[in-house]
Amino acid sequence: MSMKVIFLGTASAYPTPDRGVSCIGLKNEDWVWLFDCGEGSQTQVMKSEIKPGKISKIFITHLHGDHCYGLPGLMCTISQNNQRSEPVEIYGPEGLRKFLRTSLSLSQSQLGFDYIVHELKMIPEQYVFETSGAILTWDVNLSCDDVLHPNERPGLVIECDRDKVWELYDDNKIGVKAVWLKHRIPSFAFVIQEKPIAGKLDAAKLKAKGVPPGPLYSKIKAGEKITAPSGEKISPRDVVGPPRPGRKVIICGDTCWSEELLKVGQNADILVHEATLQNSCKDTAIQNGHSTPEMAADIAQRLDVEKLVLTHYSQRYKPINCTDTENQETVQILYDEAASVMGKDRVVAAYDLLSISVPLKSS
Repeated sequence: MSMKVIFLGTASAYPTPDRGVSCIGLKNEDWVWLFDCGEGSQTQVMKSEIKPGKISKIFITHLHGDHCYGLPGLMCTISQNNQRSEPVEIYGPEGLRKFLRTSLSLSQSQLGFDYIVHELKMIPEQYVFETSGAILTWDVNLSCDDVLHPNERPGLVIECDRDKVWELYDDNKIGVKAVWLKHRIPSFAFVIQEKPIAGKLDAAKLKAKGVPPGPLYSKIKAGEKITAPSGEKISPRDVVGPPRPGRKVIICGDTCWSEELLKVGQNADILVHEATLQNSCKDTAIQNGHSTPEMAADIAQRLDVEKLVLTHYSQRYKPINCTDTENQETVQILYDEAASVMGKDRVVAAYDLLSISVPLKSS
């Protein structure tokens, strides 16, 4: 089964003619999940291979505008291209339900499908952020009343476990967990873990035992013993190879400290991590809750990930492929700084509409 990570926006702060703001698609044959939905994301979706009606889940890392202002508009775009019978499920920090309900209600936007917002209950560590010696505080009412939008179904409030890990979703194929990141407001990283994939069926062995193609092939691949026409009992271990580990993708929100990922992020295939400013601007980056390429590469090394993908660039850095770069800095600076830590073959500097395939693991 194919899996792709599609970058719809790679800028921080605000969209420009060259770049959209944070929005990432995770796509396979059956569904598309989005991670963040900054202003203008619906336009970026239309430029991409993603079909709006295939979007079934949306995960919001935090409530800064460049990560969520596009959500109400995208929901309306999905409705205009409606192919859905099941609700769209949305996961994000407390306050997300109020933001989306208020936006859709005040604009009297009715959708052609239902939606559900599941909120991640925050913990005290997420509210402590020091800048210039002061702790930022702002009393914000995150709760909302019981009057649902006409297309809204009640959602969950998801609390973390004793290890401070949020268990968001799990089925027989894939699961999603979240951990907290240090930023100016509560922010999360999402860890998408595919379940082990059944080994390859050796059809030649089955045919040699007189078993014709058909339902028995599905049964033995599902782990059941079968009986050949000769009466021989055949066990899955006789004709099915060992299972392959599932793929793992980590998508981070804004952060200047990502060490909670060490609990659940080891050996990921891809780590998507912000690199807002270059290494020489480290103090400024941290003061604003952001990371440098060296900081991103350090956590990638500690997690032993296959590939680090940088994104969320300050507008001071022009795209690498920009033709008018005289006397201007480009994202190449950020790529080179991360590559000096990890090696060029393990780092990618994302750009808008970049699609990265996540290959199946070997047994």
